[in-house]
Amino acid sequence: MPVMPRFDRREFLSSVAAGALLSAAAPSFANPAASATRLRIQYREIAVKGRSKQVFGLRQPNGTHGLVLGPRDRFRVELINAVRDPLLIHWHGQEPPASQDGVPELSQNPLPPGTAQLYDFAPRPGTHWMHSHLGFQEQDLMAAPLIVRTAEDERADLQEVVVMLHDFTFERPEAILARLGGLTGSDPHAGHHAAAAAPTPAPMAGMDQSAHMMPGMTPPAAPPPPPAADPHAGHDMSGMAMDLNDVNFDAYLANDRTLDDPEIVRVEAGGRVRLRLINASAQTNFFIDTGTLDGRAIAVDGNPIQPVAGRRFPLAIAQRLDLLLDLPSGQGAWPILAQREGEKERTGIVLATARGFVARITDLAADSAGPLAADDFETRLVASAPLVRRAADRRVTVKLTGTMSPYAWSLSGHASGENLPIDIAYGERVEFTVRNDSMMAHPVHLHGHHFQVTGLEREGRQAGFRGALRDTVLVGPQETVTVEFDALNPGRWAFHCHMLYHQLTGMMGEVRYVA
Repeated sequence: MPVMPRFDRREFLSSVAAGALLSAAAPSFANPAASATRLRIQYREIAVKGRSKQVFGLRQPNGTHGLVLGPRDRFRVELINAVRDPLLIHWHGQEPPASQDGVPELSQNPLPPGTAQLYDFAPRPGTHWMHSHLGFQEQDLMAAPLIVRTAEDERADLQEVVVMLHDFTFERPEAILARLGGLTGSDPHAGHHAAAAAPTPAPMAGMDQSAHMMPGMTPPAAPPPPPAADPHAGHDMSGMAMDLNDVNFDAYLANDRTLDDPEIVRVEAGGRVRLRLINASAQTNFFIDTGTLDGRAIAVDGNPIQPVAGRRFPLAIAQRLDLLLDLPSGQGAWPILAQREGEKERTGIVLATARGFVARITDLAADSAGPLAADDFETRLVASAPLVRRAADRRVTVKLTGTMSPYAWSLSGHASGENLPIDIAYGERVEFTVRNDSMMAHPVHLHGHHFQVTGLEREGRQAGFRGALRDTVLVGPQETVTVEFDALNPGRWAFHCHMLYHQLTGMMGEVRYVA
Protein backbone atom coordinates (compact mmCIF):
# COMPACT_ATOMS: atom_id res chain seq x y z
CA MET A 1 0.00 0.00 0.00
CA PRO A 2 2.73 2.52 -0.93
CA VAL A 3 0.46 5.21 -2.35
CA MET A 4 -3.28 4.85 -2.00
CA PRO A 5 -5.08 5.38 -5.34
CA ARG A 6 -7.83 7.92 -5.66
CA PHE A 7 -11.26 6.40 -5.94
CA ASP A 8 -13.59 7.17 -8.83
CA ARG A 9 -16.28 9.36 -7.36
CA ARG A 10 -18.31 9.07 -10.58
CA GLU A 11 -18.86 5.38 -10.09
CA PHE A 12 -22.58 4.70 -9.83
CA LEU A 13 -24.11 2.09 -7.56
CA SER A 14 -25.86 -0.80 -9.19
CA SER A 15 -29.36 0.13 -8.13
CA VAL A 16 -31.12 3.35 -7.27
CA ALA A 17 -33.18 1.19 -4.93
CA ALA A 18 -30.33 1.44 -2.44
CA GLY A 19 -31.99 4.68 -1.36
CA ALA A 20 -34.33 2.55 0.73
CA LEU A 21 -31.44 2.00 3.13
CA LEU A 22 -31.70 5.49 4.57
CA SER A 23 -32.73 5.42 8.22
CA ALA A 24 -33.61 8.22 10.60
CA ALA A 25 -30.01 8.26 11.85
CA ALA A 26 -28.61 8.59 8.33
CA PRO A 27 -28.42 11.66 6.10
CA SER A 28 -31.04 12.25 3.44
CA PHE A 29 -29.77 13.33 0.05
CA ALA A 30 -31.72 13.43 -3.17
CA ASN A 31 -30.00 10.67 -5.11
CA PRO A 32 -27.74 8.71 -2.76
CA ALA A 33 -27.06 5.93 -5.26
CA ALA A 34 -25.44 8.39 -7.67
CA SER A 35 -23.31 10.23 -5.14
CA ALA A 36 -21.99 7.71 -2.62
CA THR A 37 -18.76 5.72 -2.69
CA ARG A 38 -19.29 2.07 -1.86
CA LEU A 39 -17.20 0.71 1.00
CA ARG A 40 -17.68 -3.00 1.59
CA ILE A 41 -16.80 -4.82 4.79
CA GLN A 42 -15.74 -8.30 3.73
CA TYR A 43 -13.57 -11.23 4.67
CA ARG A 44 -10.04 -11.59 3.34
CA GLU A 45 -7.07 -13.89 3.88
CA ILE A 46 -3.60 -12.71 4.89
CA ALA A 47 -0.43 -14.74 5.38
CA VAL A 48 1.63 -14.07 8.50
CA LYS A 49 4.87 -15.95 9.15
CA GLY A 50 3.89 -18.75 6.79
CA ARG A 51 0.37 -19.20 8.11
CA SER A 52 -2.91 -17.82 6.85
CA LYS A 53 -5.78 -16.30 8.76
CA GLN A 54 -9.08 -14.88 7.71
CA VAL A 55 -9.55 -11.26 8.81
CA PHE A 56 -11.78 -8.35 7.87
CA GLY A 57 -11.28 -5.77 5.15
CA LEU A 58 -12.90 -2.46 4.15
CA ARG A 59 -12.60 -2.10 0.40
CA GLN A 60 -14.01 -0.14 -2.50
CA PRO A 61 -15.08 -1.95 -5.70
CA ASN A 62 -11.73 -1.11 -7.34
CA GLY A 63 -9.83 -2.82 -4.50
CA THR A 64 -8.77 0.34 -2.67
CA HIS A 65 -8.27 -0.34 1.04
CA GLY A 66 -10.08 2.43 2.91
CA LEU A 67 -10.61 5.93 1.52
CA VAL A 68 -8.59 8.81 0.13
CA LEU A 69 -10.55 12.04 -0.33
CA GLY A 70 -9.46 15.19 -2.10
CA PRO A 71 -9.75 18.78 -0.85
CA ARG A 72 -13.13 19.31 -2.55
CA ASP A 73 -14.61 15.90 -1.78
CA ARG A 74 -17.44 15.35 0.64
CA PHE A 75 -17.59 12.25 2.81
CA ARG A 76 -20.42 10.38 1.07
CA VAL A 77 -20.09 6.69 1.74
CA GLU A 78 -22.37 3.70 1.49
CA LEU A 79 -21.12 1.19 4.06
CA ILE A 80 -22.09 -2.36 3.06
CA ASN A 81 -22.01 -5.27 5.49
CA ALA A 82 -20.97 -8.32 3.45
CA VAL A 83 -19.96 -10.50 6.43
CA ARG A 84 -21.95 -12.71 8.75
CA ASP A 85 -21.71 -10.51 11.84
CA PRO A 86 -23.39 -7.23 12.81
CA LEU A 87 -20.92 -4.35 12.57
CA LEU A 88 -20.52 -0.60 12.77
CA ILE A 89 -17.61 1.61 11.71
CA HIS A 90 -16.28 4.67 13.55
CA TRP A 91 -14.61 7.36 11.43
CA HIS A 92 -11.71 8.08 13.77
CA GLY A 93 -10.51 11.68 13.61
CA GLN A 94 -13.63 12.96 11.86
CA GLU A 95 -16.28 15.22 13.38
CA PRO A 96 -19.55 13.98 11.85
CA PRO A 97 -22.99 14.53 13.31
CA ALA A 98 -23.27 12.31 16.38
CA SER A 99 -25.80 10.06 14.63
CA GLN A 100 -23.08 9.03 12.13
CA ASP A 101 -20.22 8.42 14.56
CA GLY A 102 -20.48 4.62 14.51
CA VAL A 103 -20.67 3.72 18.21
CA PRO A 104 -23.39 1.15 18.91
CA GLU A 105 -24.34 2.37 22.35
CA LEU A 106 -24.48 6.04 21.51
CA SER A 107 -25.27 6.73 17.86
CA GLN A 108 -26.55 3.80 15.81
CA ASN A 109 -27.63 0.20 15.98
CA PRO A 110 -25.12 -2.32 14.58
CA LEU A 111 -25.56 -2.86 10.86
CA PRO A 112 -27.05 -6.35 10.24
CA PRO A 113 -25.48 -8.71 7.69
CA GLY A 114 -26.55 -8.02 4.13
CA THR A 115 -27.56 -4.40 4.76
CA ALA A 116 -25.99 -1.02 4.14
CA GLN A 117 -25.92 2.48 5.60
CA LEU A 118 -25.33 5.86 4.01
CA TYR A 119 -23.09 8.54 5.56
CA ASP A 120 -22.77 12.16 4.49
CA PHE A 121 -20.75 14.93 6.16
CA ALA A 122 -17.96 17.41 5.56
CA PRO A 123 -14.64 15.63 6.19
CA ARG A 124 -11.81 16.96 8.32
CA PRO A 125 -8.43 17.06 6.51
CA GLY A 126 -5.51 14.92 7.61
CA THR A 127 -4.36 11.40 8.29
CA HIS A 128 -7.19 9.51 9.95
CA TRP A 129 -8.57 5.96 9.98
CA MET A 130 -11.74 3.92 10.29
CA HIS A 131 -12.37 0.94 12.53
CA SER A 132 -15.03 -1.15 14.17
CA HIS A 133 -16.37 -0.09 17.55
CA LEU A 134 -18.13 -3.38 18.14
CA GLY A 135 -16.75 -6.15 20.31
CA PHE A 136 -13.36 -7.55 19.22
CA GLN A 137 -13.67 -6.85 15.49
CA GLU A 138 -10.90 -4.24 15.53
CA GLN A 139 -8.42 -6.89 16.73
CA ASP A 140 -9.24 -8.93 13.62
CA LEU A 141 -8.24 -5.98 11.41
CA MET A 142 -11.61 -4.38 10.78
CA ALA A 143 -9.77 -1.11 10.17
CA ALA A 144 -8.51 0.91 7.20
CA PRO A 145 -6.91 4.28 6.37
CA LEU A 146 -9.02 7.41 5.93
CA ILE A 147 -6.94 10.14 4.29
CA VAL A 148 -8.34 13.59 3.51
CA ARG A 149 -5.90 15.60 1.42
CA THR A 150 -5.70 19.38 1.28
CA ALA A 151 -5.08 21.60 -1.73
CA GLU A 152 -1.58 22.16 -0.36
CA ASP A 153 -1.05 18.39 -0.29
CA GLU A 154 -1.99 18.16 -3.95
CA ARG A 155 0.45 20.92 -4.90
CA ALA A 156 3.36 19.46 -2.94
CA ASP A 157 6.14 17.80 -4.94
CA LEU A 158 6.45 14.63 -2.88
CA GLN A 159 5.43 10.99 -2.67
CA GLU A 160 2.86 9.99 -0.06
CA VAL A 161 3.21 6.64 1.67
CA VAL A 162 0.57 5.33 4.08
CA VAL A 163 1.73 2.88 6.76
CA MET A 164 -0.84 1.17 8.97
CA LEU A 165 0.41 -0.72 12.02
CA HIS A 166 -1.35 -3.64 13.72
CA ASP A 167 -0.72 -6.15 16.45
CA PHE A 168 -1.81 -9.56 15.22
CA THR A 169 -2.92 -12.80 16.83
CA PHE A 170 -3.99 -16.19 15.50
CA GLU A 171 -5.88 -16.69 18.73
CA ARG A 172 -9.46 -15.67 19.38
CA PRO A 173 -9.40 -12.26 21.12
CA GLU A 174 -12.11 -13.47 23.49
CA ALA A 175 -9.74 -16.16 24.72
CA ILE A 176 -6.97 -13.63 25.28
CA LEU A 177 -9.21 -11.45 27.39
CA ALA A 178 -10.55 -14.41 29.33
CA ARG A 179 -7.01 -15.55 30.14
CA LEU A 180 -6.18 -12.05 31.35
CA GLY A 181 -9.07 -12.40 33.76
CA GLY A 182 -11.43 -9.98 32.03
CA LEU A 183 -14.75 -10.67 30.35
CA THR A 184 -15.40 -14.20 29.16
CA GLY A 185 -16.05 -13.04 25.63
CA SER A 186 -19.51 -14.60 25.55
CA ASP A 187 -21.08 -11.19 24.90
CA PRO A 188 -20.06 -10.05 21.39
CA HIS A 189 -21.09 -6.51 22.28
CA ALA A 190 -19.07 -6.35 25.50
CA GLY A 191 -18.76 -2.75 26.57
CA HIS A 192 -21.31 -1.57 23.99
CA HIS A 193 -25.06 -1.95 24.26
CA ALA A 194 -27.10 -0.62 21.36
CA ALA A 195 -29.48 2.14 22.32
CA ALA A 196 -33.07 0.97 22.04
CA ALA A 197 -34.14 4.19 20.35
CA ALA A 198 -31.55 3.93 17.57
CA PRO A 199 -33.12 3.03 14.21
CA THR A 200 -32.26 -0.17 12.36
CA PRO A 201 -31.42 0.24 8.66
CA ALA A 202 -33.59 -1.64 6.18
CA PRO A 203 -31.98 -4.40 4.08
CA MET A 204 -30.61 -3.34 0.72
CA ALA A 205 -33.27 -3.62 -1.92
CA GLY A 206 -32.41 -6.29 -4.47
CA MET A 207 -29.15 -7.22 -2.78
CA ASP A 208 -28.12 -10.86 -3.24
CA GLN A 209 -26.53 -11.59 0.11
CA SER A 210 -25.08 -14.91 -1.07
CA ALA A 211 -22.75 -13.06 -3.42
CA HIS A 212 -20.96 -11.45 -0.48
CA MET A 213 -21.22 -13.94 2.37
CA MET A 214 -18.47 -16.35 1.24
CA PRO A 215 -20.04 -19.53 2.69
CA GLY A 216 -17.87 -21.47 5.07
CA MET A 217 -15.71 -18.47 5.91
CA THR A 218 -16.21 -16.99 9.33
CA PRO A 219 -13.39 -15.41 11.37
CA PRO A 220 -11.35 -16.16 13.24
CA ALA A 221 -9.55 -19.37 12.30
CA ALA A 222 -8.86 -22.15 14.78
CA PRO A 223 -6.23 -20.87 17.23
CA PRO A 224 -2.69 -22.18 17.64
CA PRO A 225 -1.07 -22.41 21.06
CA PRO A 226 -1.87 -18.99 22.60
CA PRO A 227 0.64 -16.18 23.02
CA ALA A 228 1.45 -15.58 26.65
CA ALA A 229 -0.16 -12.81 28.58
CA ASP A 230 2.57 -10.53 29.83
CA PRO A 231 1.30 -8.73 32.93
CA HIS A 232 4.55 -7.00 33.89
CA ALA A 233 6.54 -6.18 30.80
CA GLY A 234 8.51 -3.20 32.04
CA HIS A 235 9.55 -0.83 34.78
CA ASP A 236 8.84 2.82 35.29
CA MET A 237 11.19 5.78 35.47
CA SER A 238 11.25 6.02 39.24
CA GLY A 239 11.61 2.42 40.42
CA MET A 240 7.93 1.53 40.80
CA ALA A 241 6.47 -1.41 38.91
CA MET A 242 5.14 -0.29 35.53
CA ASP A 243 3.03 -2.32 33.12
CA LEU A 244 4.05 -1.66 29.51
CA ASN A 245 2.31 -4.53 27.73
CA ASP A 246 -0.38 -6.89 28.91
CA VAL A 247 -0.55 -9.08 25.77
CA ASN A 248 2.22 -10.64 23.70
CA PHE A 249 1.05 -11.00 20.11
CA ASP A 250 2.03 -13.48 17.41
CA ALA A 251 3.23 -10.74 15.07
CA TYR A 252 3.33 -7.01 14.46
CA LEU A 253 2.30 -5.83 11.01
CA ALA A 254 3.01 -2.86 8.76
CA ASN A 255 0.51 -2.81 5.90
CA ASP A 256 -0.41 -6.42 6.73
CA ARG A 257 3.20 -7.68 6.48
CA THR A 258 6.05 -8.55 8.81
CA LEU A 259 9.77 -7.93 8.34
CA ASP A 260 10.12 -11.51 7.06
CA ASP A 261 8.54 -10.13 3.87
CA PRO A 262 8.21 -6.35 4.21
CA GLU A 263 6.53 -4.05 1.76
CA ILE A 264 9.13 -2.44 -0.52
CA VAL A 265 8.03 1.04 -1.57
CA ARG A 266 9.89 2.28 -4.63
CA VAL A 267 11.00 5.90 -4.33
CA GLU A 268 13.07 8.35 -6.37
CA ALA A 269 16.65 9.11 -5.45
CA GLY A 270 16.79 12.60 -3.98
CA GLY A 271 13.02 12.71 -3.67
CA ARG A 272 10.78 13.71 -0.77
CA VAL A 273 8.42 11.36 1.01
CA ARG A 274 5.50 12.10 3.29
CA LEU A 275 4.87 9.16 5.60
CA ARG A 276 1.31 8.95 6.91
CA LEU A 277 1.67 6.59 9.89
CA ILE A 278 -1.40 5.13 11.61
CA ASN A 279 -1.20 3.03 14.78
CA ALA A 280 -4.24 0.79 14.34
CA SER A 281 -3.09 -1.70 16.98
CA ALA A 282 -5.53 -2.98 19.54
CA GLN A 283 -3.05 -2.97 22.42
CA THR A 284 0.47 -1.94 21.31
CA ASN A 285 2.35 1.36 21.35
CA PHE A 286 5.35 1.85 19.04
CA PHE A 287 8.44 3.98 18.54
CA ILE A 288 8.95 4.98 14.89
CA ASP A 289 12.59 4.76 13.77
CA THR A 290 13.64 6.40 10.48
CA GLY A 291 17.15 4.95 10.67
CA THR A 292 19.71 7.05 8.82
CA LEU A 293 17.08 9.44 7.47
CA ASP A 294 16.34 12.69 9.26
CA GLY A 295 12.62 13.09 9.71
CA ARG A 296 10.40 16.06 10.45
CA ALA A 297 7.09 15.55 12.20
CA ILE A 298 4.61 17.89 10.51
CA ALA A 299 1.24 16.65 11.82
CA VAL A 300 -0.21 14.55 14.64
CA ASP A 301 -3.71 13.04 14.60
CA GLY A 302 -4.25 14.82 11.28
CA ASN A 303 -3.50 18.29 12.69
CA PRO A 304 -0.50 20.32 11.41
CA ILE A 305 2.24 21.20 13.90
CA GLN A 306 5.39 23.27 13.75
CA PRO A 307 8.00 20.80 12.43
CA VAL A 308 9.90 18.70 14.97
CA ALA A 309 13.10 17.08 13.72
CA GLY A 310 14.34 13.66 14.75
CA ARG A 311 14.86 10.02 13.84
CA ARG A 312 12.78 8.43 16.61
CA PHE A 313 9.17 9.34 17.35
CA PRO A 314 6.56 7.86 19.72
CA LEU A 315 3.24 6.69 18.29
CA ALA A 316 0.60 5.54 20.76
CA ILE A 317 -2.40 3.38 19.92
CA ALA A 318 -4.92 5.20 17.66
CA GLN A 319 -2.59 8.15 17.07
CA ARG A 320 -1.33 9.25 13.67
CA LEU A 321 1.97 10.85 12.73
CA ASP A 322 2.98 12.54 9.48
CA LEU A 323 6.71 12.64 8.77
CA LEU A 324 8.60 14.40 5.97
CA LEU A 325 11.74 12.66 4.73
CA ASP A 326 14.33 14.00 2.28
CA LEU A 327 16.04 11.10 0.53
CA PRO A 328 19.74 11.03 -0.44
CA SER A 329 20.60 11.62 -4.08
CA GLY A 330 22.12 8.18 -4.70
CA GLN A 331 20.63 4.70 -4.94
CA GLY A 332 19.73 3.05 -1.65
CA ALA A 333 17.22 1.45 0.67
CA TRP A 334 15.95 2.89 3.97
CA PRO A 335 13.92 0.85 6.45
CA ILE A 336 11.19 2.68 8.36
CA LEU A 337 10.68 0.64 11.53
CA ALA A 338 8.12 0.53 14.32
CA GLN A 339 9.43 -1.01 17.55
CA ARG A 340 7.10 -2.25 20.24
CA GLU A 341 7.17 -0.25 23.45
CA GLY A 342 9.32 -1.90 26.13
CA GLU A 343 10.41 -4.78 23.89
CA LYS A 344 12.59 -5.76 20.94
CA GLU A 345 9.85 -6.79 18.50
CA ARG A 346 9.46 -4.56 15.49
CA THR A 347 7.85 -4.26 12.08
CA GLY A 348 8.07 -1.81 9.21
CA ILE A 349 8.42 -1.09 5.52
CA VAL A 350 11.41 -0.30 3.29
CA LEU A 351 11.81 2.73 1.04
CA ALA A 352 14.08 1.79 -1.86
CA THR A 353 15.17 3.30 -5.16
CA ALA A 354 14.88 1.27 -8.36
CA ARG A 355 18.39 -0.17 -7.96
CA GLY A 356 18.63 0.06 -4.19
CA PHE A 357 19.79 -3.11 -2.44
CA VAL A 358 17.34 -4.28 0.23
CA ALA A 359 19.10 -6.20 2.97
CA ARG A 360 17.30 -8.65 5.21
CA ILE A 361 15.96 -7.06 8.40
CA THR A 362 15.31 -9.08 11.53
CA ASP A 363 12.08 -8.56 13.45
CA LEU A 364 14.01 -8.11 16.71
CA ALA A 365 15.96 -4.96 17.51
CA ALA A 366 19.31 -5.18 19.31
CA ASP A 367 17.92 -3.42 22.39
CA SER A 368 14.54 -3.15 24.05
CA ALA A 369 12.62 0.09 23.64
CA GLY A 370 11.76 2.18 26.67
CA PRO A 371 8.32 3.40 27.70
CA LEU A 372 6.52 5.92 25.53
CA ALA A 373 5.41 7.76 28.65
CA ALA A 374 9.04 8.72 29.40
CA ASP A 375 9.37 10.57 26.10
CA ASP A 376 9.13 14.39 26.03
CA PHE A 377 7.73 14.50 22.49
CA GLU A 378 4.29 15.75 23.55
CA THR A 379 5.68 18.80 25.35
CA ARG A 380 7.68 19.78 22.25
CA LEU A 381 4.65 19.97 19.96
CA VAL A 382 3.12 23.30 18.92
CA ALA A 383 -0.11 23.43 16.93
CA SER A 384 0.01 25.35 13.65
CA ALA A 385 -3.60 26.47 14.22
CA PRO A 386 -4.16 26.42 18.00
CA LEU A 387 -7.43 27.08 19.77
CA VAL A 388 -8.18 30.73 20.40
CA ARG A 389 -7.13 31.52 23.96
CA ARG A 390 -10.03 31.85 26.39
CA ALA A 391 -10.84 30.86 29.93
CA ALA A 392 -12.43 27.48 30.49
CA ASP A 393 -16.16 27.58 31.22
CA ARG A 394 -16.14 24.09 32.71
CA ARG A 395 -13.45 21.97 34.33
CA VAL A 396 -13.81 18.20 34.61
CA THR A 397 -11.47 15.71 36.28
CA VAL A 398 -11.46 12.12 35.06
CA LYS A 399 -9.51 9.36 36.80
CA LEU A 400 -8.10 6.36 34.96
CA THR A 401 -8.11 3.42 37.34
CA GLY A 402 -7.46 -0.29 37.11
CA THR A 403 -5.13 -3.18 37.79
CA MET A 404 -3.68 -6.18 36.01
CA SER A 405 -4.95 -8.56 38.68
CA PRO A 406 -7.87 -8.59 38.77
CA TYR A 407 -7.97 -7.44 35.15
CA ALA A 408 -10.38 -4.53 35.49
CA TRP A 409 -10.18 -0.96 34.18
CA SER A 410 -12.47 2.01 34.62
CA LEU A 411 -13.06 5.73 34.30
CA SER A 412 -13.42 7.26 37.78
CA GLY A 413 -14.36 3.90 39.29
CA HIS A 414 -17.30 3.13 36.99
CA ALA A 415 -17.65 -0.56 36.16
CA SER A 416 -17.88 -2.15 32.72
CA GLY A 417 -21.06 -1.14 30.88
CA GLU A 418 -21.82 1.87 33.10
CA ASN A 419 -20.33 4.37 30.64
CA LEU A 420 -19.51 7.28 32.96
CA PRO A 421 -21.64 10.24 31.71
CA ILE A 422 -19.97 13.67 31.56
CA ASP A 423 -22.51 16.45 31.03
CA ILE A 424 -21.36 19.72 29.48
CA ALA A 425 -23.13 22.57 27.63
CA TYR A 426 -23.04 23.69 24.03
CA GLY A 427 -20.55 26.49 23.31
CA GLU A 428 -18.46 25.93 26.42
CA ARG A 429 -14.68 25.82 26.49
CA VAL A 430 -14.16 22.60 28.41
CA GLU A 431 -10.99 21.68 30.29
CA PHE A 432 -10.47 17.97 31.00
CA THR A 433 -7.90 16.95 33.56
CA VAL A 434 -7.17 13.26 33.01
CA ARG A 435 -5.38 11.67 35.98
CA ASN A 436 -3.94 8.19 35.58
CA ASP A 437 -3.99 6.40 38.93
CA SER A 438 -2.92 3.09 37.38
CA MET A 439 0.53 1.70 36.58
CA MET A 440 -0.09 1.46 32.84
CA ALA A 441 -0.22 4.18 30.18
CA HIS A 442 -3.57 4.76 28.47
CA PRO A 443 -4.22 6.42 25.08
CA VAL A 444 -7.42 8.42 25.72
CA HIS A 445 -9.67 9.28 22.77
CA LEU A 446 -12.57 11.73 22.53
CA HIS A 447 -14.99 11.20 19.66
CA GLY A 448 -16.33 14.02 17.50
CA HIS A 449 -13.85 16.66 18.70
CA HIS A 450 -10.21 17.67 18.65
CA PHE A 451 -8.64 19.04 21.81
CA GLN A 452 -5.48 20.98 22.54
CA VAL A 453 -3.02 19.47 24.98
CA THR A 454 -2.26 22.20 27.53
CA GLY A 455 -0.66 20.59 30.57
CA LEU A 456 1.34 17.65 31.88
CA GLU A 457 2.19 16.61 35.42
CA ARG A 458 4.75 13.84 35.77
CA GLU A 459 6.65 12.71 38.89
CA GLY A 460 5.56 15.81 40.80
CA ARG A 461 6.64 18.24 38.07
CA GLN A 462 4.01 20.34 36.32
CA ALA A 463 4.31 21.91 32.89
CA GLY A 464 1.79 24.17 31.21
CA PHE A 465 2.09 24.67 27.46
CA ARG A 466 0.06 25.27 24.32
CA GLY A 467 0.60 21.95 22.60
CA ALA A 468 -0.77 20.06 19.62
CA LEU A 469 -4.37 19.55 18.61
CA ARG A 470 -5.23 15.88 18.99
CA ASP A 471 -8.09 13.44 19.31
CA THR A 472 -6.02 10.84 21.23
CA VAL A 473 -3.48 11.59 23.97
CA LEU A 474 -1.29 9.16 25.91
CA VAL A 475 -1.54 9.52 29.69
CA GLY A 476 1.36 7.78 31.42
CA PRO A 477 1.28 5.90 34.73
CA GLN A 478 0.69 8.22 37.71
CA GLU A 479 0.60 11.10 35.22
CA THR A 480 -1.93 13.89 34.70
CA VAL A 481 -2.66 15.43 31.29
CA THR A 482 -4.83 18.49 30.72
CA VAL A 483 -6.65 19.14 27.45
CA GLU A 484 -9.11 21.79 26.25
CA PHE A 485 -11.80 21.71 23.58
CA ASP A 486 -14.81 23.71 22.42
CA ALA A 487 -18.21 22.01 22.71
CA LEU A 488 -19.54 22.81 19.23
CA ASN A 489 -20.66 19.36 18.01
CA PRO A 490 -23.64 18.34 20.15
CA GLY A 491 -24.59 14.76 20.84
CA ARG A 492 -23.52 11.71 22.82
CA TRP A 493 -19.80 11.07 22.32
CA ALA A 494 -17.61 8.19 23.43
CA PHE A 495 -14.63 9.08 25.64
CA HIS A 496 -12.42 6.07 26.32
CA CYS A 497 -9.08 4.35 26.53
CA HIS A 498 -8.18 3.09 23.06
CA MET A 499 -6.56 -0.10 24.34
CA LEU A 500 -9.28 -2.48 23.20
CA TYR A 501 -9.06 -4.89 26.13
CA HIS A 502 -9.20 -2.00 28.61
CA GLN A 503 -12.13 -0.41 26.81
CA LEU A 504 -14.10 -3.66 26.86
CA THR A 505 -13.51 -4.16 30.58
CA GLY A 506 -14.74 -0.74 31.68
CA MET A 507 -12.55 2.14 30.52
CA MET A 508 -15.35 3.70 28.47
CA GLY A 509 -17.24 6.93 29.17
CA GLU A 510 -19.57 9.37 27.49
CA VAL A 511 -19.53 13.13 26.92
CA ARG A 512 -22.98 14.53 26.18
CA TYR A 513 -24.64 17.86 25.43
CA VAL A 514 -27.33 19.37 23.23
CA ALA A 515 -27.36 22.45 21.02
